[in-house]
Amino acid sequence: METIRLLISQAAQFKCPIFQIDVKKEFLKGVLEEEIYIEQPPGYMKSGEKNKVVKLKKALYGLKQAMRAWNTRIDTYFKENGFEQCPYEHVLYVKKSGGNMLFVVLYVDDLIFMGNDDEMIQEFKCTMAWEFEMTDLGLMKFFLGLEVRQGIFVSQESYAKEIFKKYKMANCNSVSIPMNPDAKLLKFDGGDRVDVRKYRSLVGSLRYLTCTRPDLSLSVGIVSRFMEELVY
Repeated sequence: METIRLLISQAAQFKCPIFQIDVKKEFLKGVLEEEIYIEQPPGYMKSGEKNKVVKLKKALYGLKQAMRAWNTRIDTYFKENGFEQCPYEHVLYVKKSGGNMLFVVLYVDDLIFMGNDDEMIQEFKCTMAWEFEMTDLGLMKFFLGLEVRQGIFVSQESYAKEIFKKYKMANCNSVSIPMNPDAKLLKFDGGDRVDVRKYRSLVGSLRYLTCTRPDLSLSVGIVSRFMEELVY
């Protein structure tokens, strides 16, 4: 998330739009480093040789090596085309040409990118389309739960509504502050046990929401203190 916010801040500083592309069937494009054999799939069994196995030439969905194979493939492609990988944020790649720069953030099969030169941007789109089957999504609008309006405005309104819906609070009353400043939460050992996994999931969802709502940080920090077995 920090890398995405860094890219957005750079785009705002240099007044550059952020674009987004999606690579289709990314796991099928990875090249396997080891030999892997599978049973013949139904409908493709060779008559008289049903007990034989087949050797995979490329990665498949569900294969534990598929993610690594795809990452190796895309990483090699970037570096062969003049990109440098950030040593501190491995999902960030940067290409420099004279005084121009192109920034690319990779998250599995989704890429967002920005630059200060239109020619570099178009060249990147064309080479990506040539190398991989992809969808050009145009300007970045929605990425990892973040709603982005180029300008730059970032929100998680849809994500917040999903949390309300998941925990049956869609019709709850609104309040002006995240938590009563006089509220004091204490452990209580005399009640019924709470579903710890559900509580942790809720707190985790709220923590992610603080990416665009820093005013929630204190309240979420307080409820995060009670992540052990709970009673009410």
